[in-house]
Amino acid sequence: MKITRLAVTALRVVLVAAFLLLVLFQVMSIPGQFAHMAQENPERAYLQWPLTMFFILEVACVQVVIVSTWKLLTLVRQDRIFSRGALVWVNAIVWAIAAGWAMLAALAAVVVLNADDPGLPLLLLLVLVAGAAVGLVVVVLRALLRQAADLRADMEAVI
Repeated sequence: MKITRLAVTALRVVLVAAFLLLVLFQVMSIPGQFAHMAQENPERAYLQWPLTMFFILEVACVQVVIVSTWKLLTLVRQDRIFSRGALVWVNAIVWAIAAGWAMLAALAAVVVLNADDPGLPLLLLLVLVAGAAVGLVVVVLRALLRQAADLRADMEAVI
């Protein structure tokens, strides 16, 4: 149990650092980057706000995953991870991954249709495949969690 407590604490430190960095990206870096892009390439200035909103929403999806993971860690600490309450947070992770993936797929479609060079479309397709794999792994893990929660509820009913 001590190793679990240490791992949960370490992961929480990492999650806080990641969340704060993502807020910094949302507030300063992403808007600043696309404002600079618009100044440097006036012919592409029309992309400033759509790309800014796209990346802010993508980062928000990652933040939902971080908050949900935090809540799941709270359930681990309370030894209630195999409960129906955990499924709510895993569902939030699944939906955040799905939303982020769908937005990225839309962007990839636009890039693939307008690209002159195959490098960026291939990179986007690689990220899409990796995102789909992560999302599907989480769906499988959700099913395992549901089965474990059902088994735990059955055992508690017997005892």
